[in-house]
Amino acid sequence: MLDIKVIRENVKEVKQAMLNRNLNISFDQLLNWDGERKTIIGKIEQLRFKRNKESEEICKLKRKSKKLPAELLAEINKVRDIIQEQEKQLLTIEKHIKDFLLRIPNIPDKSVPIGKDEKDNKIIRFVGKPEKLSFKHKHHWEIGEKLGIIDFAAASKISGPHFAVLKNEGCVLERAIISFFLDMHKEKGYKEITTPYLVNRTSMTGTGQLPNLEEDSFKCAVDDLYLIPTAEVPVTNIHRDDVLEESALPQKYVSYSACFRRESGSYGKDTKGLIRNHQFNKVELVKFVKPETSSEELICT
Repeated sequence: MLDIKVIRENVKEVKQAMLNRNLNISFDQLLNWDGERKTIIGKIEQLRFKRNKESEEICKLKRKSKKLPAELLAEINKVRDIIQEQEKQLLTIEKHIKDFLLRIPNIPDKSVPIGKDEKDNKIIRFVGKPEKLSFKHKHHWEIGEKLGIIDFAAASKISGPHFAVLKNEGCVLERAIISFFLDMHKEKGYKEITTPYLVNRTSMTGTGQLPNLEEDSFKCAVDDLYLIPTAEVPVTNIHRDDVLEESALPQKYVSYSACFRRESGSYGKDTKGLIRNHQFNKVELVKFVKPETSSEELICT
């Protein structure tokens, strides 16, 4: 969640960053709430100061065993009621501000190219050369079904579209790939971790899935729990609200999990095979690093 101070002091730059993400967001209402919040806080502080002075006066009168003036008692009660009303207004405005900020995405790094869609992606470099085949290639789902290692019909019968059943060597291959990635990154100093597949609303909000991606998430409404869309959600939330010593960084985790997403296909386009299904398995890497070294940590092991 962006710091409102960053938006307040750099509203033009933040608005442009959102436009670069193809989001036209007006921050006028947010800044109005921010101004109201400051005004109310100022009023509350003044009223509390007044209440404290009047309370001191009452204490002095009590020590002198003097009768408390009815006007003074009435004034204290009046100030108390006004403070309570102002505090209610403050809570309402702060909720509006938080709800607004939770829907604002991160500011892209300056190195990120600006574009409307994937067609505007820029090729940074090539690794290797594409192999020229002497025959017409087949898609992975065609090969998988022919080899008897993927069964989409069975998955559709069991669960519906956008699921897959792996069979025989298909299961062996997936398990081997998962083990390979887990073992490789453990050798690089990553700590392997296994987490719950169900997380609470706070965890989903902490990693930015909520509120914007609520409709794309599988939710257990009775318990207000969500099936994880990626292991990033539970792994990142392990250190939610923690203060990590700089000397203990980086903290590196590798985690295998099943992932669950209601969305399927890409931007409304239907897809086949094992890509963008409702359920899939993935090995996730998560690093906790210092902000000033984050770019370097992104490209190193």
